[in-house]
Amino acid sequence: MRRRSLLGAAVATVAMSGTRTAVADSRTRSRRVNTWVSMPQLCEPANMPPPPFTQDNLVLADATLRQTVRVTIGGRRMRLRFSNAFGGANLPITAVTVALATKPGSGAVEPGTTRRVTFNRRSSVDIPVGALAVSDPLDFALKPGTNVTVSVYLADGQASSSITAHPGSRTTSHLLAGNHVEADDLPGATTTDHWYFLSGIEVVAEASGVVVIGDSLTDGRGSTTNGNDRWPDRLFDRLQAERRPVAVLNQAAGGNRVLHDGLGPSVLARLDRDLLAQSGVAWLLLFEGINDIGTAAPDESSQKKVAEDLLAGYEQIIDRAHAHDLPVFGATLLPFGGSFYDDPGGFREAARQTVNRWIRTSRRFDAVIDFDAAVRDPAAPRQLLPAVDVGDHLHLNPAGYRALAEAVPTRLFRQ
Repeated sequence: MRRRSLLGAAVATVAMSGTRTAVADSRTRSRRVNTWVSMPQLCEPANMPPPPFTQDNLVLADATLRQTVRVTIGGRRMRLRFSNAFGGANLPITAVTVALATKPGSGAVEPGTTRRVTFNRRSSVDIPVGALAVSDPLDFALKPGTNVTVSVYLADGQASSSITAHPGSRTTSHLLAGNHVEADDLPGATTTDHWYFLSGIEVVAEASGVVVIGDSLTDGRGSTTNGNDRWPDRLFDRLQAERRPVAVLNQAAGGNRVLHDGLGPSVLARLDRDLLAQSGVAWLLLFEGINDIGTAAPDESSQKKVAEDLLAGYEQIIDRAHAHDLPVFGATLLPFGGSFYDDPGGFREAARQTVNRWIRTSRRFDAVIDFDAAVRDPAAPRQLLPAVDVGDHLHLNPAGYRALAEAVPTRLFRQ
């Protein structure tokens, strides 16, 4: 069955097969579900832990790293995931604790909530190059939307200038010399707005997750540091208000592309890791491609080719997700008129229009979410509405991210 409905400025074309719907509906039994993720990527030199926590080829030696994240759905038990996907040496984690944060991005935790985390019943874990470590299950009940603090101590540090991180955290982390994983506060700590090593939190819950794959517009450039007001955050708030048990998993990174590596691996390269390897996923929402267009040469032949390649890339993603019975929702690309991606000949805009036309009309996606319609200026459709433009004519402010979240029909996430 195929149907189209208009919700405000956004059009959602629903074409889910009965098989995929039935599979998604069956996934609400109590089971492990990721409640929070961050896309692992190679940390750029400018985003490494500040001195003295980075010294030549040694990172975070005899140092505590305290990071705060906001989970989506709640659950009865939890597990942590740590990634050494891009590390140039083994990642020797000496001790880990988890606690309830006093507030987003704070170095303080709620007294009495700190619990030690183990790995195969040991307090430490040595993660090989390229590998992932999952902690033992921990009885630690979480409510939806809880701010959780994870503290990590590395006695020996990671002996490499290549480490795994998520620079676009939009959340403040804290660094302090010595082992302070059980401290209620870290006075005098050095702050940095990046995440390192931590890549996921699972809970046991009767819920399912939607993975959102995107670039800086999903990673939240222009959102509020420690404000948790990216559009996936706002989408979760809407789902929670409707009592829909859906985890919203933000697998985005600034500068990311569909076809080629940029800041982080391409979507085609990271799909297995960031979608299929996640726990409890029932849907994929794909909102990416603007960096592919913006980094291709601004001439007719180059832009025609990148548009054609993007459509082929989307089809690959859809086919691979459908092979795992995952419906795929496609979002249209936003206007960028007046930004550094704009070109006098309008060739990049022509490529964007080609891609958006295909997203809207090909009927390859199980649903279409028209983000372009939600935030473009009706008087100048090649540009963002001034009220949602953060100022660079490419990224959105918090009001713009709220508009994207409101453009997603929550009925797509039927349990």
